[in-house]
This record gives sequence, C-alpha cells and structure tokens, in this order.
Amino acid sequence: MLIQAITLFPEMFDSITGYGVTGRALKQGLWQFQAINPRRFADNKLGYIDDRPFGGGPGMIMMAPPLQAAIEEAKKNGSGSSRVVYLSPQGAPLTHAKAEELAKLDNLILLCGRYEGIDERLLLSSVDEEISIGDFVVSGGELPAMMLTDAVLRLIPGVLGDNRSAEQDSFSDGLLDCPHYTKPVEFQGMTVPEVLRSGNHGLIATWRLKESLRRTLQRRPDLLEKRILIPKESRLLAEIKQEQQDSQS
Repeated sequence: MLIQAITLFPEMFDSITGYGVTGRALKQGLWQFQAINPRRFADNKLGYIDDRPFGGGPGMIMMAPPLQAAIEEAKKNGSGSSRVVYLSPQGAPLTHAKAEELAKLDNLILLCGRYEGIDERLLLSSVDEEISIGDFVVSGGELPAMMLTDAVLRLIPGVLGDNRSAEQDSFSDGLLDCPHYTKPVEFQGMTVPEVLRSGNHGLIATWRLKESLRRTLQRRPDLLEKRILIPKESRLLAEIKQEQQDSQS
C-alpha cells in the first residue's frame, strides 16, 4: 500500500515513518510513503500557495492550482485504486469501518490543509471525501493524517506482531474492548480477576464478552443501540443491567 501526504511540512511525518510498528513495517516493505510539498508547484519564486479570501475575512486560503498539481503527481506515483482524502473537521467521523475500507486501497492520498482552509473548488473537483478525527480544530491536517495512517496500517497483514491484536481492538466488532491485565497479580490492593487465571478458555471468552458489553453500555451506549445482538449477548447484557439494578437497591 502506498500512502502519500500532500503537506507543507513533510518532516512532521518522520514520527510515523521512523518509529513504532508503522516505522518497522515501512522498513519491511509492508507499505510505502511519500510526501509531496505543494510549494513545488507554486507559480511564484517565494513558493506562496495561499492568498486572501474573496469577500474578506481573517486568515489565508490555500489556492487550488498548486494543490491540484500535487494531487495529479500523487496519482501518477501510485497504481491501482486510489482515493484522495482531505482531513477536515467538516468531514465524516473516522471509524474503524472506514479504516478497514481505506486499508483495501492501493494508493491513499491524504491532503493536509493549513491556514483558514482550501479553495472550495479544489475540494469539489479533486477530493473524494473529507474525514474528521473529532469535533475540534487543530492547526493543520498533518496530525489527523498521521492518526488516520496509523489506524489504517494496523489493519494491514503483518504490520502488527500478532494479527489478533487488530481483531480484538475496540470497535473491531462494534464493541469497546474488555479490560486487560498482566503481572503482578496484585497491584495497589487490586487483583487480577480469578477467571483470567483459571485457564478455562470458554469462561474467559464469556467474561471478556460480558465486560466488553458492560464497558460499551457505560461509555458508548449509542453503539449498542445500533447493534443487532446475538442471543448470548442479549443474555449477558440482561445480566449486566440486573447487576446494576441490584447494586443501586
């Protein structure tokens, strides 16, 4: 998979290409990365690619022509299916399902905005979709692009040491992940649940599912509202709700 970032600050991506599981996977050839600086396509000696907005207002707007040229070059660099994604607080929220969809692409092009935004005509003509990482604003699209890249790469076979890690992440099956424990058995008066030390894999699997349901009910009940529960999940969820009622009585 080739991931390309159109960015004014290519050096920022050193953190994802040089470190951690993503950096190791890059060295192993499991994915490729290229940064394209749109200043290369500026029509002036100083490399300006922004100008004041029509109609007035604060800040500067990134111009369409140099960004269009950068996108065209990115498309030429790749092969197979490609998609241009603009990282924007106005986009659709990034979800695990969206990361799975993007992980199937051959060429993912991430457009990183700066200043007050990008000329709308470029977005309408050359961007396939806009994606947001949350209801907040940051100074540029580089950090959101790196977060999206990490989420996508975790789903590429071989990037993680154990593929089951991605399969058991929160949201992978529509639920939040269950609690996890390691040594020591006791820490600050708290002990590892006995079932996890029992060696009974059936009981452990049931406990983990129940705790995933419990955590999802407590923290993201909206996920359960959209979920079609299997009989075992319905039974465990009923147990959790009964336990909550008993603890309040």
